[in-house]
Amino acid sequence: MSNHPYQVEKELDTSNGKLKYFSLSELEKQGHKISKLPFSIRILLENVLRNYDDYAITKENIDTLLNWKPEASDKDIPFKPARVLMQDFTGVPAVVDIASLRAEAERKGKDPMKINPLIPVDLVIDHSVQVDYFGTDYAYEKNVEKEYERNSERYQLLKWAQKAFNNFSVVPPGMGICHQVNLEYLAQGITKRDGYAFPDTLVGTDSHTPMVNGIGVVGWGVGGIEAEAAILGQAIYFIMPEVIGLRLTGQLQPGTTATDMVLTITKLLRDHGVVGKFVEVFGPGLDHLSIPDRATISNMSPEFGCTVTYFPIDDQTLRYMANTNRSPEQIELVEDYCKANMLWRENEDEITYSENLELDLDTVVPTVAGPKRPQDKIVLTEFNDTFQKLLQEVHGRSYIKPSEREVARWLAEGGSPKNEVQESGQAGEPSEVKTEMKNGLKTVSITKRNEQYTISDGSVVIAAITSCTNTSNPSVMIGAGLVAKKAVERGIDVKPWVKTSLAPGSKVVTDYLASANLLKDLEALRFHLVGYGCTSCIGNSGPLPPDIAKAVDDNDLVVASVLSGNRNFEARVHPQVKMNFLMSPMLVVAFALAGRVDIDLTNEPLGYDSNSEPVFLKDIWPSSEEIREVMNDVLTAKDYERNYGEIFDGDDQWKALKAPETKSYQWDSDSTYIKEAPFFQNLSEDPQDAQDIKGAYPLLVLGDSITTDHISPAGSFSKTSAAGNYLINRGVERLNFNSYGSRRGNDEVMTRGTFANVRIKNQLAEKEGGYTVHIPSGEEMTVYDAAQKYRESNIPLVVLVGKEYGSGSSRDWAAKGTYLLGIKAVIAVSYERIHRSNLVQMGVLPLQYLNGDTAKSLGLTGKEKIDISGIADNLKPGKKLQVIAHKQNGETVQFEVEARLDSEIEIAYYKNGGILQYVLRNFLKKD
Repeated sequence: MSNHPYQVEKELDTSNGKLKYFSLSELEKQGHKISKLPFSIRILLENVLRNYDDYAITKENIDTLLNWKPEASDKDIPFKPARVLMQDFTGVPAVVDIASLRAEAERKGKDPMKINPLIPVDLVIDHSVQVDYFGTDYAYEKNVEKEYERNSERYQLLKWAQKAFNNFSVVPPGMGICHQVNLEYLAQGITKRDGYAFPDTLVGTDSHTPMVNGIGVVGWGVGGIEAEAAILGQAIYFIMPEVIGLRLTGQLQPGTTATDMVLTITKLLRDHGVVGKFVEVFGPGLDHLSIPDRATISNMSPEFGCTVTYFPIDDQTLRYMANTNRSPEQIELVEDYCKANMLWRENEDEITYSENLELDLDTVVPTVAGPKRPQDKIVLTEFNDTFQKLLQEVHGRSYIKPSEREVARWLAEGGSPKNEVQESGQAGEPSEVKTEMKNGLKTVSITKRNEQYTISDGSVVIAAITSCTNTSNPSVMIGAGLVAKKAVERGIDVKPWVKTSLAPGSKVVTDYLASANLLKDLEALRFHLVGYGCTSCIGNSGPLPPDIAKAVDDNDLVVASVLSGNRNFEARVHPQVKMNFLMSPMLVVAFALAGRVDIDLTNEPLGYDSNSEPVFLKDIWPSSEEIREVMNDVLTAKDYERNYGEIFDGDDQWKALKAPETKSYQWDSDSTYIKEAPFFQNLSEDPQDAQDIKGAYPLLVLGDSITTDHISPAGSFSKTSAAGNYLINRGVERLNFNSYGSRRGNDEVMTRGTFANVRIKNQLAEKEGGYTVHIPSGEEMTVYDAAQKYRESNIPLVVLVGKEYGSGSSRDWAAKGTYLLGIKAVIAVSYERIHRSNLVQMGVLPLQYLNGDTAKSLGLTGKEKIDISGIADNLKPGKKLQVIAHKQNGETVQFEVEARLDSEIEIAYYKNGGILQYVLRNFLKKD
């Protein structure tokens, strides 16, 4: 590139032949302090050097990164990822959108075939398997059958896209979770394309995409909308980030796990505040962390709030690549390129970070998190007391003193007080005495097929070994198998009211568990394989057994789930389960054995064997040496070679699935799953000018920590909801509703589901859930119905909300649904990175209070009529806008807000009504 402002294109000799690359080492020789830059910034710098075109990516962009400062800046950074990763929940609407772009291009007389992915896209179908069947050897087969029954129409769309689009591959159902597949197979570390070698980078339509940071790949989660723009050749723009250095020292002590470590780090980083920042890990502690351990940390980046949690490439990386069957040529390319181009982990102490945090891994102790946020860390020894306090403070139950608690539970489960048992000389628990507790724990007796048992507040009704966070880590999965083995040997069993499940992130997991002869022990405790996919963590826990479900509903029990996942937001795991706790797979097995969370596992027995001898956690907990010995025996590259050699083939059902052969998708007007997106139909040639917002009413007034799960639920929904009514009116039976996530290809369902989470608390409404008050009439109704009434009167809408708005999954429908409800702006104390970006990319204006203002401090009730001015006149990044809120008594409240349009390109997206409208208009003008 003779016109390149920095002449740093060099040639690298590899076993793959000579490859060109853009040399950071050459920049260092020119006097630029590349060695001071964090590794993640170096990779972004290489990206702009390579993609420089003096149009979308300019010399100023290069210089901005070249001169990165610890305090960062407000300048734009463009990023062109090497590839895109999708899962089916977010992938289906993305395919629908691209197919809809083709449809509009065709209507305007353009060649629709020119609309194609311009970079490789891998879509992994992993979010649709639901745990309908469990605890049996046929559970997996039956769940897969159900999955195809529910989702064949969606899968036909994806199979069509694989044939119709260039650069688009689909991993069929039952192969694994996208992040684990990415870590174990798709990620290459260094990519070669068109004669160039460069870092493997990506964005993914799932917020846990940063998991691949653990293998030295820069990638993060974006909304489906932003990913679609990247697929269509647009650079992704974001503000120059701060980079927080996390220095690890020491090593995990016996009895602690990678899960304990990551929950500790989640608390540390969330408390410090890393939203929108990069985190980069360094220090001597890395030498003791395997790639799965590192990936476990990176996976939880959205729980910290940061964009990436990056681990540079080193010998551990190469070892993992060899163990997972990457080719010797690929491993050599990674090593040669990284060492030649200053991307190899060395000279860490020379790097300058924005801030430095430190964690001594020696201090990590067994930990869980919950009951509704991943950062709510609870030390295992304090879990019992914490649960009791939550039960009292949040759910209004009486608090039982610790000294009385064990006796209370003993009585509630039909036993005699412990001191009576001891006095009689018996070690066991009599089963005849039944006592109803009137204070403290609320209990319910259940008789099922001549078996009687009691569940109560704190009973574990779901125990799920699931989620890419932990199932990618052999140490905790083998550890769970060993806990099960020792429990079986001691003769204790999972309690009958616990719904158990094993949903690994890839088939490799079941292979090594079977090789270790541990799968049978997990199955002996009813942890049978239920599917390969994101199940309980995404809300696909399936129904509770009818007797349990009825007892919970009829008696308002506060029951719990325990899962090895990364998400435990309200109503996410299951709408009937009010407390959800994250923990290692090993502790999931332990709590399933105990059957309750109000237990001190360090001192109380999990259960009693056939001889009435107590069995404690310490009796069945494997040592680190035991786990390591099994890992050394069973982990082989051949498992990876066999499973990933057939990753794109699918099972017989996938092969038999018929898909359209047309180049443009043929929309079915009767479909309740797939519908042409309404955003692009009859798109004007030029965008309208931005307008001030006049006479808007708040549709919702919400508090802090509103997640994308609150805004756009992913799990099940009831027949009385707006979405449920829509389906019933179209002849869909309740049993065939499926989930919100599975119906993301239909805007009619998803718009009705927006703000419909059963736990969302709108301060305008008396009812909990998706309700509001239509201000002009004073009538309480569903959010959707109110939005339609406002639309009929041409009244724009706003949302007033607290801090951390939009935390959680990178859910595009949280922004799409907001837009389709007629919401023109959101006024928040603060935003989570992805959701703010998604709002902009759907043409919804994100506004931020100034100077510590909140709706409450300003005296806003949500019944005001709101005017927002300054939008139509010289809109620029970060502009201060004027808001006037007109109260019903004639008073006004005036205040300023900041327009969170953070760059010029975001202003262009907003003015076009969204990023895809911007892309389509550019295409129509060029073609």
